[in-house]
Amino acid sequence: MTSGEDDEFRSSNLTITPPSKKQKETEVEETLDRLNSSILDEHLSQISRCLSFAVEKKVENVVFWSDDDSTCTWPESFGTCSSLINLDFIFCCFSRDAVIAWKSLKSLKLEFFLLSEDHIVNLLSGCPSLETLELSLVAGFSRLEINSFKLKTLNLKGYWIANDRSDHSLEIIAPYLQHLEISGDLYDLKCRLVDVSSLLNACLTFNLKCIKDIKFELLEHFNIEEDSCRDYHQLLRTLVQDNLQKVSCATELTIGTWFTEVLCMFQFKGVLIPESKCKHLTLELHMKKINLYGVAGFLRASPYVETLNIDMDATDSVEPRCKYELKYLARGDNIDLQSRISSFVFPNLKKVKIVISSGVCLKDHFNWGFDKLFKLSEFLLKRATVLEKFVLISKRRKCKRCSMNCVSRYLFRLAEKLLGCPRSSTNFVIIFQE
Repeated sequence: MTSGEDDEFRSSNLTITPPSKKQKETEVEETLDRLNSSILDEHLSQISRCLSFAVEKKVENVVFWSDDDSTCTWPESFGTCSSLINLDFIFCCFSRDAVIAWKSLKSLKLEFFLLSEDHIVNLLSGCPSLETLELSLVAGFSRLEINSFKLKTLNLKGYWIANDRSDHSLEIIAPYLQHLEISGDLYDLKCRLVDVSSLLNACLTFNLKCIKDIKFELLEHFNIEEDSCRDYHQLLRTLVQDNLQKVSCATELTIGTWFTEVLCMFQFKGVLIPESKCKHLTLELHMKKINLYGVAGFLRASPYVETLNIDMDATDSVEPRCKYELKYLARGDNIDLQSRISSFVFPNLKKVKIVISSGVCLKDHFNWGFDKLFKLSEFLLKRATVLEKFVLISKRRKCKRCSMNCVSRYLFRLAEKLLGCPRSSTNFVIIFQE
């Protein structure tokens, strides 16, 4: 470049500088946004084509699984598809005003969902033939009202906890419901059964956590004093008492470990356990957490029971436990059932079945719950006046850890001890099955 050319270049007032770091970042973000938008548009287009294809082919069973929680849309033809019988939505959501008219749908499952009352009303009104509704890890609504004569089965499995510091409550009004299951971890969801007056079968195996444990998990401040959660547990006891009263009409009932622990606290607090009309009772218990006093208290409130199933789980899990709860549970462990409930008998109990599904090696944990299970079995033999069968079942043939049939050894030892126990019924047999 000559001197004259150099002067001419300078006089052009053109300044050339490399792009700044911020400019580069902005350009990259804009490019990614355009790319993501393009990918999302293509993704939604593919979903729309698939659903339209399902409508065209009159598909009866559809599983709609999304990998994000953005609001999904579907072609209007899918929202009014008349061939659908079974529909599963997993990890997605839809707008409140979505067109829903699935006239033939009988089974609906929603998993990892955020729902409002408006969503629920829209769904139920658009599915007049619905017979089964399953809600798994859902949240966002506080009232579930089902007035359909056809919807007979409701399964509520787990709860999607939200760190919103609000009161988590759910009311269920379902006067024509016949089968109800509430299971999994509900954290602090206070589920109240308002009207389930037609219930035939109820399964209440859910767990609720102490408010202090929840705040600990959410890294929130809480009072560490042992009895600072006393009012919270009083609220839970009242809730359990009300719900047991609501399901007292069911002829088949299943309750879990957490329920028996609350029932133990009932008795120390002088709270009445509502009488149950159930004839077939199942207790789902953990071998390390068997609470004899809670179990015996509920059995005393169930004089019509003819069949008692005890499903024992032996998974090795370590969870934080509230010291306020543990104080009462420790007292329950030391109760002498024979002296505390000395005059009670089971006038209708004909069959007892104990099943162990072990997730750990019982050779290493042979004493897990053995004494408690023996005491409970001994108590039943002494009080069941018309008992016909006492069945012990091992669901695992060989342990991968010890290469032995450790569960069978556990139950065989229990059977041997029970053979020498006094019993009220003179016409019964002990059966051991593998």
